[in-house]
Amino acid sequence: MRRDDDLPARFSEVASDRRPLLNAKGGLSARHTHQIQQFLKENFSRKLSLAEMAAVCDLSPYHFVRAFSKTFGVSPYQSVLLLRLDFAEKLLTDSRMSITDIADLSGFSSQSHFTTMMRKYRHVTPQQLRTGQRRSRSGN
Repeated sequence: MRRDDDLPARFSEVASDRRPLLNAKGGLSARHTHQIQQFLKENFSRKLSLAEMAAVCDLSPYHFVRAFSKTFGVSPYQSVLLLRLDFAEKLLTDSRMSITDIADLSGFSSQSHFTTMMRKYRHVTPQQLRTGQRRSRSGN
């Protein structure tokens, strides 16, 4: 497996910066919002604990999940998963890396898990995405 030295540059091209709802009551402060976005952008491809993410914002895991969800509209897990899928999708369309290597670089535990998540959230398998074969949601 070959790890690309230019992965951060590739990731910056991915349109995955979901717009946070700043100053939402009970949400993260603007400073914490920026800090957690930066942290997730740099670390999404490795295993992350809720406690580690909460520590970035100096919050307990319980309060972090509530504030994060209020600010971003999705849970921290969902946000990390979407970052991984966005990155993997970019690699699938822009490189000739194997699907197994892409799954690994994107932070998925296995190619099987990657394929399952891609099918569930993007309604297409990695191979179908790579070859441009999109299936309809009805399965036809």
